Amino acid sequence: MTAAISVAEEEISVEAVHRSRWEPLIFGPPDRPRWERPGLFALLIVTAVVYLWGLGGAGWTNPYYAAAVQSGTQSWKALLFASLDPQNAITVDKPPAAMWVMALSGRVFGFNSWSMLAPEALMGVAAVGLLFATVRRWAGPAAGLLAGTVLAVTPVAAMMFRYDNPDALLTLVLVGAAYCTVRAVDAPDARWWSESTGWLVGAGVLMGLGFLTKMMQAFLVLPGLALVVLIAGAGGILSRMAKLATAGAALVVSAGWYVALVELWPADSRPFIGGSTSNSLWELAVDYNGLGRVFGNHGGGGHPAATPQPKPAPPVDAVVASGGGQPRGGFGGFGDSHPGVTRLFHGELATEFSWLLPAALIALVAGLWLTRRVVRTDRVRAGLVLWGGWLLVTAAVLSYMSRSFHSYYSVMLAPAIAALVGIGATGLWQRRDQLAARITLALMLIATGIWTFELLHRTPDWLPWLRWSIAALALAAAAMVLGLTRFRRYGLVIAGVALFSALLGPTVYTMETVAQTQAGGSPIAGPPRPSHGQGGRDGGSADPQLDGLITAANNRWAAAAVGASQVSAIELRTGASLLAVGGFSGRDESPTLAQFQSYVADHQVGYYLVPQRKQDGGWHSDTESTSAQITAWVKANFPVTMLGNMEVYRLDT
Repeated sequence: MTAAISVAEEEISVEAVHRSRWEPLIFGPPDRPRWERPGLFALLIVTAVVYLWGLGGAGWTNPYYAAAVQSGTQSWKALLFASLDPQNAITVDKPPAAMWVMALSGRVFGFNSWSMLAPEALMGVAAVGLLFATVRRWAGPAAGLLAGTVLAVTPVAAMMFRYDNPDALLTLVLVGAAYCTVRAVDAPDARWWSESTGWLVGAGVLMGLGFLTKMMQAFLVLPGLALVVLIAGAGGILSRMAKLATAGAALVVSAGWYVALVELWPADSRPFIGGSTSNSLWELAVDYNGLGRVFGNHGGGGHPAATPQPKPAPPVDAVVASGGGQPRGGFGGFGDSHPGVTRLFHGELATEFSWLLPAALIALVAGLWLTRRVVRTDRVRAGLVLWGGWLLVTAAVLSYMSRSFHSYYSVMLAPAIAALVGIGATGLWQRRDQLAARITLALMLIATGIWTFELLHRTPDWLPWLRWSIAALALAAAAMVLGLTRFRRYGLVIAGVALFSALLGPTVYTMETVAQTQAGGSPIAGPPRPSHGQGGRDGGSADPQLDGLITAANNRWAAAAVGASQVSAIELRTGASLLAVGGFSGRDESPTLAQFQSYVADHQVGYYLVPQRKQDGGWHSDTESTSAQITAWVKANFPVTMLGNMEVYRLDT
């Protein structure tokens, strides 16, 4: 009997040892809530499932960037420069960092839509996890989980983390820069070179990577990051400024090495820098993807504009014929015509990101008021400064951009909104015994319910019952929060109802976004709208006979065509290398007429493709452009064969 008891005690002891070994992994350190790590795991797993779901059938999303990714899987030089074609005639109009990730994935797993888009989805999961970690350090795990959840269910975030545009990587590295900044502020050493400086150098390196992802758009968050270091960092003001200067130097090195490489590389042995007027990456950064896009004084690709003019969208039949599908919203989005303080609240743009924007703004104002008398280094106020600066500066620039505005740019606002909601809601909930805190929480819920109703009303035929249900639920939740002191025992239930009412609208909208097939240059989140089509499909109106000609050609470039639409679609269908005359829009001065004539004389181009379509003021209607001159020369000197709606000129005879 004694022996049996001894054996049982030993088994219990062994089981306890094994349990104690696993508990830190599952539940985290003993000083943290036991629900924190399981909650984070659940959030990341659900996010991964939603973002990865159905990617194999998602198609090429944006064929322009997909063609560059494919080229990067075929040529290391094309990967380095993000060339549109593997023979390196011209690059896409963005820097290459995002294409590096997708193309390397294609080299490992084989090029297809899944290998291209899976890294984008995983970047989304990583961004959610990083946002949790960033917010948690200053506002606690509940705020971190709420912030991560809000980011995960923001429609534009879910859309762009399943798309091949550069915005997924941009969002990830910017959240990473915010995390490094928070760690730098937390470091207590006030010396110039210390742990704090090391974290700021890390932030600078990530900001530089952001520049190599989408150029000056990455710098929109810099004021918020710098301000929080100046306000809440350790040490005197001169020490803090010196640390920021060191971080700035790290940014310059992180971004500048690639700019220097491109500028020093002989121009005749690298591709033309698409989108620039002088074959210069620096000019592309400062003008086309920088100040020119904000102030509207760039021409974009060889034709500087004297006055700002909205970029016209391509004819619908041109896009469909290209195989890229009909982009929901057109190339330039709908924001070009009305920049101003109310732009972000217009039409479909607001449904991309703004579901919890009223709550975030209320949380920001209330939080700054509550922390107005705290010490300089107070972490809650520091978080409000960081994310509030991110939100307000980015929103102001996006509101007043004069050129080439896309609604999906609003993904830049999603992390800041999510963080402010997490910080504000949990901070006010901790003060729920105070009437002012309960009133503020109720206002956040009511504002969210009203704004959700308005956003859902913009698609009145889609789930019409949902907006009424959410409005009623929000009012009920607000009433329960106001009466919380009478129902203390039901606090968790009330909190659950409040969160459910606030998150239901964007969550359902996000699930509808994930269920839709998106294609083209300006995807739009949410249900399909008759005015914008229902996305596109890969291949479009492919002609097997034309594709056969392209596949059989053994020239350096199997064919040439004006603009990226035809070229991208055919490259993706056939795997051949095509020459995009004039780059993305047909306006880049590459190649020149003399260069093209030289290519033809050397039998480097097999065919020239001219789709039959109405010239109604679209991109290719400028008769003085280089691409128009090349087309005129081809038509005057080579015989034509019709294949469907395509004029095909054979050039290597």
